[in-house]
Amino acid sequence: MKGNWRKQIVISALAVTLAAGNAASVFASAAPDGKTDASVMAEQMGLSNQYKSWKNEWNRVKNDWTQVSLTPGKNATELNFAWYTPKKTTQSKTDQIVEAKVAKVSEGSENGNAPKLIIGEGRNMKNAKVYEAKQTEVANETDTKGGTYYTNKVTAAGLKENTTYYYSYDNGSGYTKPAAYTTKSAKNFSFVFVGDPQIGSSNELKGSDSEEFYNAQSDAVCNDAFNWASTLNAAMQKTGNKASFVVSAGDQIQTTKKKAPNKDAAKSEIEYTGYLSPDILKSLPVATTVGNHDSDNQNYTYHFNRPNESKLGDNGVTGGDYYFKYGNALFLMLNTQNSNVAEHKQFIEEAVAKNKDCKWRIVTLHQDIYGSAEHSNEPEITNLRYQLTPYFEANHIDAVLTGHDHAYSRSKMMLQDTQSEIAKNYSSDEFKTQLTKDMDAGENPETRYEAPANIKNNTTDKDEQKYLSYLKSVMDDKYVEKVEKGDSVLNPKGILYMTGGSSSGSKYYDLVPRKQTYIAARWQEDIPTYSIVDVTDKTLTINTYRTDNDQKIDDTFSIVKSSDSKKNDTVAPKKVSISLKSSAKKKVVVTIKKTTEKVSGYEILYATNNKFEKAKRKSTTKTTYTLTSLKSKTNCYVKVRAYKNVHGKKLYGSYSKVMKVTVK
Repeated sequence: MKGNWRKQIVISALAVTLAAGNAASVFASAAPDGKTDASVMAEQMGLSNQYKSWKNEWNRVKNDWTQVSLTPGKNATELNFAWYTPKKTTQSKTDQIVEAKVAKVSEGSENGNAPKLIIGEGRNMKNAKVYEAKQTEVANETDTKGGTYYTNKVTAAGLKENTTYYYSYDNGSGYTKPAAYTTKSAKNFSFVFVGDPQIGSSNELKGSDSEEFYNAQSDAVCNDAFNWASTLNAAMQKTGNKASFVVSAGDQIQTTKKKAPNKDAAKSEIEYTGYLSPDILKSLPVATTVGNHDSDNQNYTYHFNRPNESKLGDNGVTGGDYYFKYGNALFLMLNTQNSNVAEHKQFIEEAVAKNKDCKWRIVTLHQDIYGSAEHSNEPEITNLRYQLTPYFEANHIDAVLTGHDHAYSRSKMMLQDTQSEIAKNYSSDEFKTQLTKDMDAGENPETRYEAPANIKNNTTDKDEQKYLSYLKSVMDDKYVEKVEKGDSVLNPKGILYMTGGSSSGSKYYDLVPRKQTYIAARWQEDIPTYSIVDVTDKTLTINTYRTDNDQKIDDTFSIVKSSDSKKNDTVAPKKVSISLKSSAKKKVVVTIKKTTEKVSGYEILYATNNKFEKAKRKSTTKTTYTLTSLKSKTNCYVKVRAYKNVHGKKLYGSYSKVMKVTVK
């Protein structure tokens, strides 16, 4: 969250010397956090009727704690389930008959008091198996009617690739309507990466035990859950419903136990209900990460059934690190709310040793250790960076997926292992005071996308100079891997770090005003976003989109691995130079300056605006290309990048300088 410390800093700390010799100015507060109104986004996406239906549905289901969550199993042949049941339940005769019939073809089912899950192939649940849940009491929680609960966990095993299964589970009121789950291929696969759903965060009221708070909380969850569902649906449509699972970088919900009314953990359950409410989650597993809003509440452990969970990384509340294997990729999910880095090191080493056959190694943690928004420069975040990155490099991690900052960013390939002396010795208190000055948006501040940078480079204030020196030291210029700039890299030694933007629009943070040297791309326009990651034996390719219109917010980026690469294929093509000419009506001729470098072709991006909104793309193998059917008397903006074809993938260079011409 944007910390209250910014608004509680004493007035004297708000005096800012903007430049040498300038008089001090007093500002009001930081710009307010942005958020997405679901009714507005629904209208933009043509989903207004769906939103109206959802609001009615929300009033029916908001107190239902028994929704199921799916989590990837330890490998592609398994799927993990978790759900709540009330302690006071009775099994109907109909349910007993259903179990009896299925049990005839089940393997190893047990007849006990715990609820069961039934899963089988196709609508007729062929070869169905019955699994009896492992039950745990949900401690110290009661719902609005005084009911108490168990959490139930099941692992379904022996699943076959590219097969549709149906499953049904006993939620305490009988078996649910069978839901479909389709397994995918583990050879070449896709997954969705999202940052901070943080359901309920659009509620601006504090957690007081009042009707006003509870009404605001319910309305906020209704809003955020709809946007969350819209993002998941958009992501799955983008993949043609072929994504195998979702990776979430943490903060599934908003209300921590510490800040809940009367510190009552049950007050977050309505937010978990909203988080689990999208219909698509009945068929789409999510590998969750522990965020700071999840970390002080056992409800997280009750709702998610994580595979290969370790005691290492346990913060004493939400469990330890865990991992799973899917195809040729190893996913390492770290609970960095436990700051004992030695435990994370041991966990990574042990998991990697058990899965040496995995070509790709992907870490997920909550804190954005190479991000670019408000949290990214905090000493506690950068300290974690310098502690973890040597272990990531020693274990040949390829990509690290993070959240926490509610703004999208992608790093360059980083080789990092040394913290500067100024970073070691710069305190959080010093940083907070100067950050408050730097980000202050003045009286009556409005939402913005990038912080204002009130502290200027020519300041004579020693504390401000120290702050700027600290910021420069954590940009890590010298740790950017020396590869050609571009949107693809081949056999890099460095690691890619990505921070997911808000996937629900419940809260957004401003980008820092001084873009870090390590950042390749970043984006914030207060719109929910998601990334699609495609994994093959030789490539890991990332595309990132905004939810409202499915437009890309960053160029495609690929990591290519190959043991038989030629030397000249190890780097992306160099930046090209271009010129434009419009001598014929509705046409623009793009000329690309010839070079001695061998390339496979060129991608031309053109639009009517310099932000390249609604841009169009053309590919050519020639150095001259004519754009046609343009609108006369308008400006045409063009940029071009070269590419090489490497093992079936295009290895792109950086875009040329943007050129403009008026169309005849």
